[in-house]
Amino acid sequence: MPKPISAAEAPSIRVVVVTLDDHLAGAALRCERALQRSIPGLSLAFHSAAMWGEDATALEEAKADIAAGDIILVTMMFMDEHARAIRPALEARRMSCDALVAVMSIPEIAKLTRMGKLVMGGPESGMMAMLKKLRGKSSSGAPSAGAKQMAMLRRLPRLLRFIPGTAQDLRIYFLTLQYWLAGSEENLSALISCLVDRYADGPRKVYRGTLKIADPIDYPDVGIYHPRMKGRIGDDPDQIPARAIGAVREKRGRVGVLVLRSYPLAGNTAHYDGVIASLEARGLEVV
Repeated sequence: MPKPISAAEAPSIRVVVVTLDDHLAGAALRCERALQRSIPGLSLAFHSAAMWGEDATALEEAKADIAAGDIILVTMMFMDEHARAIRPALEARRMSCDALVAVMSIPEIAKLTRMGKLVMGGPESGMMAMLKKLRGKSSSGAPSAGAKQMAMLRRLPRLLRFIPGTAQDLRIYFLTLQYWLAGSEENLSALISCLVDRYADGPRKVYRGTLKIADPIDYPDVGIYHPRMKGRIGDDPDQIPARAIGAVREKRGRVGVLVLRSYPLAGNTAHYDGVIASLEARGLEVV
Protein backbone atom coordinates (compact mmCIF):
# COMPACT_ATOMS: atom_id res chain seq x y z
CA MET A 1 0.00 0.00 0.00
CA PRO A 2 1.38 3.47 -0.88
CA LYS A 3 2.47 5.79 1.89
CA PRO A 4 -0.46 7.77 3.40
CA ILE A 5 -0.74 11.43 2.45
CA SER A 6 0.66 13.82 5.07
CA ALA A 7 -1.49 16.67 6.36
CA ALA A 8 0.93 19.22 4.88
CA GLU A 9 0.54 17.96 1.33
CA ALA A 10 -3.07 16.77 1.52
CA PRO A 11 -5.49 18.37 -0.96
CA SER A 12 -8.98 19.15 0.30
CA ILE A 13 -11.76 16.75 -0.67
CA ARG A 14 -15.44 17.42 -0.01
CA VAL A 15 -17.84 14.49 0.42
CA VAL A 16 -21.51 15.43 0.36
CA VAL A 17 -24.24 13.11 1.66
CA VAL A 18 -27.88 13.89 0.84
CA THR A 19 -30.46 11.57 2.37
CA LEU A 20 -34.01 11.46 3.70
CA ASP A 21 -33.45 12.19 7.39
CA ASP A 22 -30.69 12.90 9.87
CA HIS A 23 -30.56 9.68 11.92
CA LEU A 24 -27.03 9.04 10.58
CA ALA A 25 -25.84 12.62 11.05
CA GLY A 26 -24.17 11.95 14.43
CA ALA A 27 -22.34 8.90 13.09
CA ALA A 28 -21.22 10.95 10.07
CA LEU A 29 -19.78 13.68 12.30
CA ARG A 30 -17.88 11.12 14.39
CA CYS A 31 -16.49 9.28 11.37
CA GLU A 32 -15.43 12.58 9.74
CA ARG A 33 -13.17 13.30 12.72
CA ALA A 34 -11.77 9.76 12.68
CA LEU A 35 -11.19 9.71 8.91
CA GLN A 36 -9.26 12.97 8.91
CA ARG A 37 -6.32 10.96 10.26
CA SER A 38 -6.13 8.96 7.00
CA ILE A 39 -7.73 11.58 4.71
CA PRO A 40 -6.34 14.84 6.13
CA GLY A 41 -8.12 17.09 3.63
CA LEU A 42 -11.55 15.53 4.17
CA SER A 43 -14.65 17.56 4.93
CA LEU A 44 -18.07 15.93 5.11
CA ALA A 45 -21.40 17.67 4.53
CA PHE A 46 -24.60 15.90 5.58
CA HIS A 47 -28.04 17.07 4.41
CA SER A 48 -31.48 15.82 5.42
CA ALA A 49 -34.28 16.24 2.87
CA ALA A 50 -36.82 16.09 5.69
CA MET A 51 -35.63 19.54 6.77
CA TRP A 52 -36.25 21.25 3.44
CA GLY A 53 -39.91 21.92 4.15
CA GLU A 54 -39.21 23.30 7.63
CA ASP A 55 -36.08 25.39 7.11
CA ALA A 56 -36.01 27.79 4.15
CA THR A 57 -32.20 27.77 4.07
CA ALA A 58 -31.67 24.01 4.35
CA LEU A 59 -32.36 23.25 0.68
CA GLU A 60 -30.16 26.11 -0.52
CA GLU A 61 -27.33 24.91 1.70
CA ALA A 62 -27.67 21.41 0.24
CA LYS A 63 -27.55 22.81 -3.30
CA ALA A 64 -24.47 24.89 -2.48
CA ASP A 65 -22.64 21.87 -1.06
CA ILE A 66 -23.56 19.77 -4.09
CA ALA A 67 -22.19 22.49 -6.37
CA ALA A 68 -18.86 22.37 -4.52
CA GLY A 69 -18.79 18.66 -3.66
CA ASP A 70 -16.15 16.31 -5.05
CA ILE A 71 -17.88 13.01 -4.19
CA ILE A 72 -21.67 13.10 -3.83
CA LEU A 73 -23.70 10.31 -2.22
CA VAL A 74 -27.50 10.43 -2.52
CA THR A 75 -29.69 7.93 -0.70
CA MET A 76 -33.38 7.41 0.06
CA MET A 77 -34.61 10.06 -2.37
CA PHE A 78 -37.93 8.35 -3.03
CA MET A 79 -40.33 11.22 -2.36
CA ASP A 80 -41.19 13.18 -5.50
CA GLU A 81 -41.03 16.57 -3.79
CA HIS A 82 -37.49 15.89 -2.51
CA ALA A 83 -36.33 14.52 -5.86
CA ARG A 84 -37.72 17.49 -7.79
CA ALA A 85 -36.10 19.94 -5.39
CA ILE A 86 -32.59 18.52 -5.64
CA ARG A 87 -32.42 16.96 -9.11
CA PRO A 88 -31.35 20.13 -11.01
CA ALA A 89 -28.39 20.63 -8.65
CA LEU A 90 -27.33 17.00 -9.09
CA GLU A 91 -27.65 17.18 -12.88
CA ALA A 92 -25.55 20.36 -12.97
CA ARG A 93 -22.73 18.76 -10.95
CA ARG A 94 -22.94 15.21 -12.28
CA MET A 95 -20.25 15.38 -14.99
CA SER A 96 -17.81 17.64 -13.16
CA CYS A 97 -17.57 15.96 -9.74
CA ASP A 98 -15.31 12.97 -9.08
CA ALA A 99 -18.29 10.64 -8.58
CA LEU A 100 -22.03 10.82 -7.98
CA VAL A 101 -23.53 7.73 -6.36
CA ALA A 102 -27.33 7.53 -6.00
CA VAL A 103 -28.81 4.47 -4.29
CA MET A 104 -32.21 3.52 -2.86
CA SER A 105 -33.84 6.37 -4.79
CA ILE A 106 -36.48 6.84 -7.47
CA PRO A 107 -35.27 6.12 -11.03
CA GLU A 108 -34.95 9.80 -11.94
CA ILE A 109 -32.32 10.19 -9.21
CA ALA A 110 -30.69 6.74 -9.40
CA LYS A 111 -30.03 7.23 -13.12
CA LEU A 112 -27.78 10.20 -12.32
CA THR A 113 -25.15 7.81 -10.91
CA ARG A 114 -21.72 8.30 -12.47
CA MET A 115 -18.82 6.45 -10.90
CA GLY A 116 -15.81 5.54 -12.99
CA LYS A 117 -16.92 3.54 -16.01
CA LEU A 118 -20.41 3.04 -14.59
CA VAL A 119 -22.75 5.69 -16.01
CA MET A 120 -26.41 4.96 -15.42
CA GLY A 121 -29.28 6.33 -17.46
CA GLY A 122 -27.93 5.28 -20.85
CA PRO A 123 -28.52 2.10 -22.87
CA GLU A 124 -28.57 -0.99 -20.70
CA SER A 125 -25.20 -2.71 -20.72
CA GLY A 126 -24.68 -6.44 -20.97
CA MET A 127 -23.48 -6.42 -17.36
CA MET A 128 -26.73 -4.79 -16.10
CA ALA A 129 -28.82 -7.25 -18.12
CA MET A 130 -26.89 -10.15 -16.61
CA LEU A 131 -27.45 -8.81 -13.09
CA LYS A 132 -31.20 -8.60 -13.67
CA LYS A 133 -31.17 -12.27 -14.61
CA LEU A 134 -29.12 -13.13 -11.54
CA ARG A 135 -31.55 -11.22 -9.32
CA GLY A 136 -34.54 -13.10 -10.68
CA LYS A 137 -38.14 -12.33 -9.80
CA SER A 138 -39.56 -12.26 -6.30
CA SER A 139 -43.22 -12.71 -5.48
CA SER A 140 -44.77 -9.52 -4.18
CA GLY A 141 -45.25 -9.76 -0.44
CA ALA A 142 -43.40 -13.08 -0.10
CA PRO A 143 -41.85 -13.25 3.41
CA SER A 144 -38.55 -14.53 2.05
CA ALA A 145 -38.21 -11.98 -0.77
CA GLY A 146 -36.30 -9.42 1.29
CA ALA A 147 -33.96 -12.05 2.74
CA LYS A 148 -33.21 -13.40 -0.75
CA GLN A 149 -32.46 -9.91 -2.06
CA MET A 150 -30.13 -9.20 0.87
CA ALA A 151 -28.35 -12.51 0.32
CA MET A 152 -27.86 -11.61 -3.36
CA LEU A 153 -26.64 -8.12 -2.41
CA ARG A 154 -23.95 -9.68 -0.20
CA ARG A 155 -23.03 -12.21 -2.90
CA LEU A 156 -22.76 -9.85 -5.88
CA PRO A 157 -19.62 -7.93 -4.80
CA ARG A 158 -17.81 -11.26 -4.36
CA LEU A 159 -18.91 -12.40 -7.82
CA LEU A 160 -17.89 -9.10 -9.44
CA ARG A 161 -14.47 -8.92 -7.77
CA PHE A 162 -12.81 -10.89 -10.56
CA ILE A 163 -14.54 -9.26 -13.55
CA PRO A 164 -12.60 -6.31 -15.03
CA GLY A 165 -13.95 -3.04 -16.38
CA THR A 166 -17.34 -1.62 -15.45
CA ALA A 167 -17.99 -4.57 -13.15
CA GLN A 168 -15.57 -3.10 -10.61
CA ASP A 169 -17.56 0.14 -10.41
CA LEU A 170 -20.77 -1.87 -10.18
CA ARG A 171 -19.17 -3.79 -7.33
CA ILE A 172 -18.56 -0.52 -5.46
CA TYR A 173 -22.18 0.46 -6.13
CA PHE A 174 -23.44 -2.71 -4.41
CA LEU A 175 -20.93 -2.31 -1.60
CA THR A 176 -22.31 1.21 -1.07
CA LEU A 177 -25.74 -0.34 -0.53
CA GLN A 178 -24.33 -2.85 1.96
CA TYR A 179 -22.48 -0.21 3.95
CA TRP A 180 -25.50 2.11 4.05
CA LEU A 181 -28.10 -0.53 4.96
CA ALA A 182 -25.96 -1.52 7.96
CA GLY A 183 -25.19 2.11 8.72
CA SER A 184 -22.97 2.00 11.78
CA GLU A 185 -20.16 4.50 12.29
CA GLU A 186 -17.70 1.80 11.20
CA ASN A 187 -19.59 1.03 7.98
CA LEU A 188 -20.06 4.70 7.16
CA SER A 189 -16.32 5.29 7.62
CA ALA A 190 -15.53 2.35 5.34
CA LEU A 191 -18.01 3.62 2.74
CA ILE A 192 -16.44 7.07 2.56
CA SER A 193 -12.93 5.58 2.48
CA CYS A 194 -13.97 3.23 -0.34
CA LEU A 195 -15.37 6.05 -2.50
CA VAL A 196 -12.40 8.35 -1.89
CA ASP A 197 -9.86 5.59 -2.49
CA ARG A 198 -11.39 4.69 -5.86
CA TYR A 199 -12.84 7.91 -7.26
CA ALA A 200 -10.86 10.89 -5.94
CA ASP A 201 -9.70 12.75 -9.05
CA GLY A 202 -7.82 15.86 -10.17
CA PRO A 203 -5.48 17.08 -7.41
CA ARG A 204 -7.32 14.69 -5.06
CA LYS A 205 -6.19 11.66 -7.06
CA VAL A 206 -3.22 11.29 -4.71
CA TYR A 207 -5.62 9.66 -2.23
CA ARG A 208 -6.26 6.72 -4.54
CA GLY A 209 -4.84 3.46 -3.27
CA THR A 210 -3.71 4.98 0.05
CA LEU A 211 -6.63 3.90 2.22
CA LYS A 212 -7.40 0.69 4.03
CA ILE A 213 -10.95 -0.40 3.15
CA ALA A 214 -12.81 -2.58 5.65
CA ASP A 215 -15.43 -5.03 4.43
CA PRO A 216 -19.04 -4.25 5.38
CA ILE A 217 -19.88 -5.38 8.91
CA ASP A 218 -23.03 -7.51 9.06
CA TYR A 219 -25.45 -7.05 11.93
CA PRO A 220 -28.53 -9.12 12.84
CA ASP A 221 -31.60 -8.21 10.80
CA VAL A 222 -33.60 -8.76 13.98
CA GLY A 223 -31.84 -8.53 17.32
CA ILE A 224 -31.66 -7.15 20.84
CA TYR A 225 -30.67 -3.64 21.85
CA HIS A 226 -29.94 -2.33 25.33
CA PRO A 227 -27.78 0.69 26.27
CA ARG A 228 -26.01 -1.20 29.08
CA MET A 229 -25.50 -4.47 27.21
CA LYS A 230 -21.96 -5.26 26.11
CA GLY A 231 -21.71 -4.06 22.53
CA ARG A 232 -25.24 -2.61 22.87
CA ILE A 233 -26.50 -4.87 20.05
CA GLY A 234 -26.86 -8.66 20.09
CA ASP A 235 -29.24 -11.55 19.50
CA ASP A 236 -29.60 -13.14 22.96
CA PRO A 237 -32.05 -11.67 25.53
CA ASP A 238 -29.95 -13.22 28.31
CA GLN A 239 -27.24 -10.67 27.48
CA ILE A 240 -29.44 -7.86 28.82
CA PRO A 241 -28.01 -6.85 32.24
CA ALA A 242 -30.20 -7.26 35.30
CA ARG A 243 -31.23 -4.04 37.03
CA ALA A 244 -31.57 -3.94 40.81
CA ILE A 245 -34.69 -2.22 42.13
CA GLY A 246 -33.41 -0.96 45.46
CA ALA A 247 -31.74 -3.88 47.20
CA VAL A 248 -34.17 -6.49 45.88
CA ARG A 249 -34.82 -7.56 42.31
CA GLU A 250 -38.56 -7.11 41.75
CA LYS A 251 -40.22 -8.55 38.68
CA ARG A 252 -43.26 -6.47 37.91
CA GLY A 253 -43.52 -7.56 34.30
CA ARG A 254 -41.69 -7.45 31.00
CA VAL A 255 -42.15 -4.86 28.28
CA GLY A 256 -41.09 -5.35 24.68
CA VAL A 257 -39.97 -2.15 22.94
CA LEU A 258 -39.78 -2.30 19.15
CA VAL A 259 -37.03 -0.04 17.77
CA LEU A 260 -35.88 0.72 14.24
CA ARG A 261 -32.65 -1.19 13.51
CA SER A 262 -30.97 1.74 11.77
CA TYR A 263 -31.00 3.94 14.89
CA PRO A 264 -29.03 1.62 17.24
CA LEU A 265 -26.58 0.87 14.42
CA ALA A 266 -25.95 4.60 13.99
CA GLY A 267 -25.65 5.19 17.75
CA ASN A 268 -28.67 7.50 17.61
CA THR A 269 -30.54 6.09 20.58
CA ALA A 270 -31.09 8.80 23.21
CA HIS A 271 -34.86 8.69 22.63
CA TYR A 272 -34.93 4.90 23.05
CA ASP A 273 -32.60 4.98 26.05
CA GLY A 274 -34.91 7.43 27.83
CA VAL A 275 -37.91 5.15 27.35
CA ILE A 276 -35.96 2.10 28.54
CA ALA A 277 -34.66 3.91 31.65
CA SER A 278 -38.14 5.20 32.50
CA LEU A 279 -39.71 1.75 32.26
CA GLU A 280 -36.90 0.14 34.27
CA ALA A 281 -37.30 2.80 36.96
CA ARG A 282 -40.83 1.42 37.42
CA GLY A 283 -39.49 -2.05 38.07
CA LEU A 284 -40.21 -3.42 34.61
CA GLU A 285 -37.90 -5.59 32.56
CA VAL A 286 -37.36 -4.17 29.07
CA VAL A 287 -36.50 -6.19 25.96
